[in-house]
Amino acid sequence: MATPLNKKPKGKGGIKFSFYWMYAFVLLFIAGIWFIDENDITKDVSYSDFERYVVHDHGISKIIIYSDKRQAEGFLTDSLASQLFPSEQYAPGGHSVVAKVITDIPSADKFDSKIDEWRAMGAFTGEVKYQRSNSFTGLLWSFGPVILLIAFWFWIMKRMSGGPGGAGGGGVFSVGKSKAMLFDKDNAVKVTFRDVAGLSEAKTEIEEIVEFLKNPQRYTDLGGKIPKGALLVGPPGTGKTLLAKAVAGEANVPFFSMSGSDFVEMFVGVGASRVRDLFRQAKEKAPCIVFIDEIDAVGRARGRNANMGGNDERENTLNQLLTEMDGFGGNSGVIILAATNRVDILDKALLRAGRFDRQIYVDLPDLNDRVSIFNVHLRDIKIDGDLDVELLARQTPGFSGADIANVCNEAALIAARHNKKAVGKDDFIAAVDRIIGGLEKRNKITTDEEKRAIAVHEAGHATVSWHLRYANPLVKVTIVPRGKALGAAWYLPEERQITPTQALLDEMCATLGGRAAEEIFLGRISTGAANDLERVTKQAYAMVVYYGMSERLPNLSYYDSTGQDYGFSKPYSDERARIIDEEVSRIIAEQYERAKAILTEHAKGHGELADVLVAREVIFTDDVEHIFGKRQWVSRTDEILAARDKESDSDAGPDAEDVDAEDVTPPPFPEK
Repeated sequence: MATPLNKKPKGKGGIKFSFYWMYAFVLLFIAGIWFIDENDITKDVSYSDFERYVVHDHGISKIIIYSDKRQAEGFLTDSLASQLFPSEQYAPGGHSVVAKVITDIPSADKFDSKIDEWRAMGAFTGEVKYQRSNSFTGLLWSFGPVILLIAFWFWIMKRMSGGPGGAGGGGVFSVGKSKAMLFDKDNAVKVTFRDVAGLSEAKTEIEEIVEFLKNPQRYTDLGGKIPKGALLVGPPGTGKTLLAKAVAGEANVPFFSMSGSDFVEMFVGVGASRVRDLFRQAKEKAPCIVFIDEIDAVGRARGRNANMGGNDERENTLNQLLTEMDGFGGNSGVIILAATNRVDILDKALLRAGRFDRQIYVDLPDLNDRVSIFNVHLRDIKIDGDLDVELLARQTPGFSGADIANVCNEAALIAARHNKKAVGKDDFIAAVDRIIGGLEKRNKITTDEEKRAIAVHEAGHATVSWHLRYANPLVKVTIVPRGKALGAAWYLPEERQITPTQALLDEMCATLGGRAAEEIFLGRISTGAANDLERVTKQAYAMVVYYGMSERLPNLSYYDSTGQDYGFSKPYSDERARIIDEEVSRIIAEQYERAKAILTEHAKGHGELADVLVAREVIFTDDVEHIFGKRQWVSRTDEILAARDKESDSDAGPDAEDVDAEDVTPPPFPEK
């Protein structure tokens, strides 16, 4: 467990005072008064009734006069008490309950004269006492409200000062304190670098930072300075926070962790105060590491919101953060780690050398990294022996580490749902389908005509992609509705570092295959290609405007890598905008006609594929290969794996089976 910086660790042994004890004392006090007065039953009566009880009924045995309140209290005899009070309150002859009547008197002197008259008449012979109204009940009614107000004031002040019951341990008086969590050697941090699969380059730099803190003399003896900060940059789910947790688990130094949003508060100046408090405590604990997650919440570039006024709390917090990061000595032993997936919006002053000296890019995992990540998440899952982890890694391109963890969890849930003893290959494939395409909706009502149209559309995608060199290899096609889609096709995307023009065109042509099949084989088009058209339009626009792949506008790019965009003004004229529109339309039209030509050439195979889809609802690579024959082009991933297998076979010795080099198609572009 982590320890908040503004909380002191609890000691062992001894009884410590708690503020809640005060509530217990008040309750005990009220209960004591209740039990003290519970044997007295009283009744307020008029002065004439009181006199009648004395003179005519002879029912008053004792009188107490309260001169300060001008009241008299008379103790009743059993006979009169049984007449005035119900039987459930007063039992005749009982001695456990005292019955009394109270009346207002004009003054003590006049009432004394009246008592003398009653004595002379023989109507009253009892005892008379004079005293002040200092009973517990009187004290309660007199001072009770004041006591409650004082107790309530103490309770409010305790909450404001961050005591027991305070909001999150920090109230108004502690609002400027840092909310960072402290991890040290006493905290059981279970994450280590062993739990971080892949990310070899990022782990190397992180491990070096840990080594800086463990053995600084090794570097400072040569005149080197410990880096002041490292910024982890990358898409969501790639393991930036996990790397920071691994640092906390590996380093034998204090580790402070907090989020960038913890600095931002509704009160002016609170963010800057928390920054100062965080760095003050970090310097006291040096050598140590400070980790700020999602630093873009406070490190956004200044001057973006000019209409918000000059006293922007976020900017004040950022200014204080910049000052603190640049205020250390070179070897003070405090290193700042931060993580963000929006580095483009960070302030440039935050990224300069001397603050964040290093930017560690945590990218999406490649094939080998995904295999390692799967192996990490499969440790605690009971799997079948025939599970091919490499196949799973190939079927999850573009998946982050968080996505892969979700795949493993979904597979386990699916297996448990079917009462299996172990998680098998089919469960993992179903989990990937569930995450990519959504949940199957077999109860969705579709007519036979709609089912045939969906089959023709999906068979069009499969047919065109099968006959294009750079199109992604097909995995399976289904016409079972998933999520918002009425049908879906799964491919094995190539993991290219650079993409040639023809690869983009082939991908666009395969995407348009569904709409082209509808037009050719059904004689009409439908709204089912809306998502295809959206993707194709964006891709064609990117080719013209970003990648400079247009014949009329070659080698031009209007992409703004700074992330500031161009706002309402475009960096080109209206005439250039017209040319861009014409080029986008031309590229899409050419690929659409190309898809129609491929479908016309292979119309018979397309029809057979559509019939199989209507009958079985799902087809796989083997079904397409049975209809069209073996695919002419080998995928780039298959080429890499084949080359790796060939190399391993050659290393195995003379008994290893040789692979003919001519069987492997050379890569379409050089290895990076």
